[in-house]
Amino acid sequence: MKGIRRLAHHLDISIGTVSRALNGRPDVNEETRKRVLQAAEDFGYVPNQSGRSLRQGTTNIIGFMIQTGSEITGQGDTFFMSVFDGVQVVFARHKLDLVALLCSSEEDPGDYLRRVVARGFADGLILSATQRHDPRIEFLAERNIPFVTLGRSLTDAGQPWLDLDFEGMAQASIDRLVARGHRRIAITRPHDDVNLGYVFVDRCREALAAHGLTLEDDLIFRSTPNEAGGYQIGRDLLALDDRPTAILLINETIAVGFYQALSEAGIRPGRDIAVIGRYSPHAHFLSPPLTCFRLSLRDLGIALAETLLSSMPAFRHHYPHATANQLWPMELVEGESDAFQIHQS
Repeated sequence: MKGIRRLAHHLDISIGTVSRALNGRPDVNEETRKRVLQAAEDFGYVPNQSGRSLRQGTTNIIGFMIQTGSEITGQGDTFFMSVFDGVQVVFARHKLDLVALLCSSEEDPGDYLRRVVARGFADGLILSATQRHDPRIEFLAERNIPFVTLGRSLTDAGQPWLDLDFEGMAQASIDRLVARGHRRIAITRPHDDVNLGYVFVDRCREALAAHGLTLEDDLIFRSTPNEAGGYQIGRDLLALDDRPTAILLINETIAVGFYQALSEAGIRPGRDIAVIGRYSPHAHFLSPPLTCFRLSLRDLGIALAETLLSSMPAFRHHYPHATANQLWPMELVEGESDAFQIHQS
């Protein structure tokens, strides 16, 4: 309170008025509010957030839960840091702080989340790596904790979500490859039970079926989302007696390892096999350039934050038109890795 007393003494107004002005209360004259804020800036006053949180019953913290085993190892810098930047752009407007909640690959995500919630650590949550059936969603809904998910799930508690348009990527890629004569097309999916894998495989099957083709089980490759996973896919693909002529890579980082495995075998993307993947900064260094799907991760982060705040009473009036339950589009970037065509006799 010493800082507030100093401001009140300097301005010759009550401590209560200074406090209400600093907290943005509507019952303060606008001219007085400006004087208080200017004096606070001049004196370098920083409010005690922990004390304020205790008084208001809030933490002013939003948690973003990610699982270190399946996500950070393969995507941290190229995916989540850009998403975090967009999220914090929004939170900074309201003096909210974003905290990454890192769940170990060796701990059950539900147990980890229950521990976080029991501590009253955050006012709201963003969940990633949504599972096919995800008990975290029911847990948060039952406790009326505001949250948004990055990804859909069959567990539906009416929560807002945003998800990458993996169906659109699958459909466009299959149509593109079939038009170039490919009939034996391989795909990849995550090694774990994240829902995006099911969504992606199902749409690939449907897209192939529309062309009178089938997705054979031995052409569905699971991998960890990193270079090592891509390398192993390449080795496994090359070991097949009847190799596919094209492959669709769902994760952005596996292309590097996949290219390496092909290179060691003298196989060149775009010449000997068609490859379509997802964009990452590493794709700039691949030869030939990767035909890939990209999106604005920063804009995705902004949308996630605004969607979450639109569900929180203290902030919803700021975001009356926030978009929820949306498939986030990905744009095709032309490269040379899918130039290989099959000429039908």
